[in-house]
Amino acid sequence: MSDLRELYQEVIIDHSRRPRNRGELPGHNHSAEGFNPLCGDRLTLYLKVENGIVQDARFDGAGCAISTASASLMTEALKGKTEAQVEALFGAFHDLVTGSAPEESPSLGKLNVFAGVREFPTRVKCATLAWHTLQAALRDRAEPVSTE
Repeated sequence: MSDLRELYQEVIIDHSRRPRNRGELPGHNHSAEGFNPLCGDRLTLYLKVENGIVQDARFDGAGCAISTASASLMTEALKGKTEAQVEALFGAFHDLVTGSAPEESPSLGKLNVFAGVREFPTRVKCATLAWHTLQAALRDRAEPVSTE
């Protein structure tokens, strides 16, 4: 199990140091801002959704390693998904990091690297910031999302 934990840590470190899908998305039609006052994480999420399918997703901002890696991996996972699939993904991820799900989920793929976050309750907010911002973006909420 420690080998798996080390692999998970490597994936998180890789995505925090070299985040994928970072920067503003030209032509986006959904966006939202998120803020985690506890850690200072801030991000803006940009989505391009056409016919109910996420065509592209990007984020910008600054945050801790967990927050940045979560946004990076999330944006990778969203592309090509329907809004219903995105909602299911949100639920599975939230259950994973909060400990509501007893174990990792095959539907989460690489996102299972965040399973260990449940052991650190203050880090759950870091991991879920991008996801709550995602929900706000899909609902076109104008006010920033806060983890508090």
